[in-house]
Parts: sequence; structure tokens; C-alpha cells
Amino acid sequence: MSEAALRAFAADGGIKPTILIVDDTPDNLTILADILDTEYRILAATSGKRAIELATAVDRPDLILLDVTMPHMDGYEVITRLKNQEKTQDIPVIFVTALDATENEEHGFELGAIDYITKPVKPRLVLARVRTQLEVKRARDWLNNQNAFLESEIARRMEENLLVQDLSIHALAHLAEARDTETGNHLRRTRAYVQALASRLMTDPRYAPQLGNSIELLAKSAVLHDIGKVGVPDSILLKPGKLTPDEWQIMKTHTCIGATAIEHAEKDVKDKVKFLATAKEIALWHHEKWDGSGYPDALAGEAIPVSARIMAVADVFDALISRRVYKSAMTFETARDIIVKDRGIHFDPGIVDAFVDVFPEFIVVAQRHADREEDAI
Repeated sequence: MSEAALRAFAADGGIKPTILIVDDTPDNLTILADILDTEYRILAATSGKRAIELATAVDRPDLILLDVTMPHMDGYEVITRLKNQEKTQDIPVIFVTALDATENEEHGFELGAIDYITKPVKPRLVLARVRTQLEVKRARDWLNNQNAFLESEIARRMEENLLVQDLSIHALAHLAEARDTETGNHLRRTRAYVQALASRLMTDPRYAPQLGNSIELLAKSAVLHDIGKVGVPDSILLKPGKLTPDEWQIMKTHTCIGATAIEHAEKDVKDKVKFLATAKEIALWHHEKWDGSGYPDALAGEAIPVSARIMAVADVFDALISRRVYKSAMTFETARDIIVKDRGIHFDPGIVDAFVDVFPEFIVVAQRHADREEDAI
């Protein structure tokens, strides 16, 4: 910014940049202040301690002119302290010194100084150096503000995308739920169960590498586990009594129907979406059993993805404690005992152990999202 522009800025009511001058000799302070005070707001300090106090105040300086040779705390120590504080590390510092040795300048630049002015000072040189460094600072601050704005905008748009994603997921999940009038708050409960189990398993070295940082993703994907029920005929899905063997075979197809639907969604997306891949695993294999007696692919042990193994415990527990037209709701403790009994048969032993550890959390979730009497048919 030119001298004329600076004066116009001040005349228009703009705030003058603030310069902090630090020198233990009052005459030197006076000389520099006389040079600069027509264009800048001046702060003065005669010691390193006072300089740090002024630099860390609410109204921080835009630039510091710092004498090197001062008693008690010299300029090198002052700049070191300033650069070590987040609040002051970005304030540009110009050393003003009578020292002319190259090694002194190099040491100052190593500590973070941006320029040197030698004594006795020349007014035009001082003004030119100050203006140049303030221009640089102004440009840097503008870029930082632009970057902060862009980061904020990106975060806002990502948040919007995640919200749309979550709404879409729940819309799809509720589409399946709407056809199965027995589910009630099943989606909320199973999502919370999955999150509790995954959080506990993250402390287990056998499972942490498989889960990575995907606990929230896993919980989000869990609500799509029964989306394939949209493809099961009402006569079977809503049958009040026990299913015949043929009907049961059709009911079991909901796993493949759900996985196929999610796979089609994946094909419509240019880049791979991890939560869809996880959701497909859960939808397809959450009825597999540890001993290989489950469906649809009779997978066994660790061949079953960990996401589906976690979902199996959450899904079965919720089915056991929920009232249906063909059965009464079991107590939490009875449901727990059944799952423990099936450790190593239906369920992954390590996940059952985690379930026992977080069982009190399951109870809290089940009570918080309990079905109302009219929800159960």
C-alpha cells in the first residue's frame, strides 16, 4: 500500500496499523516514533518484559521493531519467547541494531526475524522496510482468512452432504421398516448396539485393525441390514404365525435382495463409498453363524466380515427382547444368557465377550428406545 493509500485509509476512518517499538534507550524510541507516528499507531516498550506484555495484550501489534542489545532480556530472547507462543508467533519482527556482523543477522533470521535495520536509522529506509513488511503481513492475513473461509465452506458442505446421506439412508431403512410393522424402534436400537459393541472392540487388538476408524460408519450402515425385506411378499413378511419351510426359504432371500439393491447403488456412484460397501456386507451376511450353519452362504468364523458378526449379536438381542404376535418379549437377562450360550456356535466368541462387557449399555438403549404398546403387533 502506498503512502497516499495509507493516509487515505486513515482519513476514511480506517484503523492505523500498530507498531510496537522496543528499545531500552528512550532517545531511540523517540526517533523511531517521530518517523512512524504520522502513518501508524505507536506502542513503546523499554524492556523485553514490557514488550512481551504489550505483544500478548488483546490489541496486538501488527509489527514489532525490536532492539537487539538490551539488559536483562535481549532481543534474541524476546523474539524466541514471542515465536514460542501461538498468540504472538505470527507477528513480524524487524531487528533494529547497531550490530553489523553477518553472524548476528543470521542468528536473528534463524530465530524468526524478517528484516534488519541498522543504527543510526535512516527515516526513508525505516518507512520503506515497515511498509513492505506490513504489505506482506496484510497479504498473508488475507490468504489465511481466505483459507479459513474455504475450510469453513468445505466443512459446511461436507456436513450438508453427510446430512443428506444420513437422511437417504434412514429413508431407505424406514421403507423396509414400514412394511414390517413389528420393528418399531428396532433401527435406533440396533444402530446404538452396534456402536457400543464396536467401541468396545476397538480396545481389543484382534478387532481394532479390522474396524479402523469406522465406528460411526459401521453404525450408520447398520440401519440398512434389513432393507431387503422390501422384496419379500406381504403374505410372508406379515404372516402372524410360523412360516412354512418354503416360506422360510423366501424370507431368507431378504439378505441377497438387500445386498443386490446396495450393489446397484454402488454402481451409480463414481467413487467407492465405504459405508455402502459396509452396508452391503451387513445386509448380506448378518444371518451367517460362527459355526457355518447360517445363510445365505454358510460362511464360518472369520470368513464372516466383522461388521456382519457385530450386527448378528445386535440383531438377535433386539429380536429376543421384542414382543411379537408369535412370542412374548424376553427379559434382558434371558436374552443375554441365550447369546452367551451361543458363544462360538452362532456368534463370534470375542464379540460375545464384548457384548457381556457393554450389556448395561444395551439395557439403557433398549429402555430409551422401547417400543410403545401400539407399535407391537
